[in-house]
Amino acid sequence: MRGPDHRPDGRDETREERADRNWDELMQELRVMQTGTQILTGFLLAVAFQPLFAELDGFQRTLYVLLVLLAATATVLALAPVGLHRFLFAQRLKPELVRVADRLVKANLVVIGAVTVGVTMLILDVTLSRTVAMIAGAGGLVLVVALWLLLPLILRWRANSDS
Repeated sequence: MRGPDHRPDGRDETREERADRNWDELMQELRVMQTGTQILTGFLLAVAFQPLFAELDGFQRTLYVLLVLLAATATVLALAPVGLHRFLFAQRLKPELVRVADRLVKANLVVIGAVTVGVTMLILDVTLSRTVAMIAGAGGLVLVVALWLLLPLILRWRANSDS
């Protein structure tokens, strides 16, 4: 028997059941994101207290400050869906919450990608050379865009053209 919200994906679930399932999936993704964000943020916060921090040049200090700000932004973005859920708990707004949380998670992926590439650049700039850091940064950016944007778009396109 098909419910009122039957979808062509084969799932026979109500709007609320779909929202609950999607919320659970988002929370699992956020757990992974938060772990990576915490590691990067911890690394960045520890850098300022190392003896060699005073030897960073202007570019390295600017990059470092930018990365700290991005890491803080990633933390706030990762926690925002949880805060929204707590504030909206029992308000029967789960589908709306899932839509907003989905956007926040996507925005956080962009920020985490930038932090990951930036931290790699900072480390390589300090340990090897600015040229190596720039090459790695460009390569990292290409990799993030390819895996997090182009690959999903290709998979979606293939799925749509098969049906």
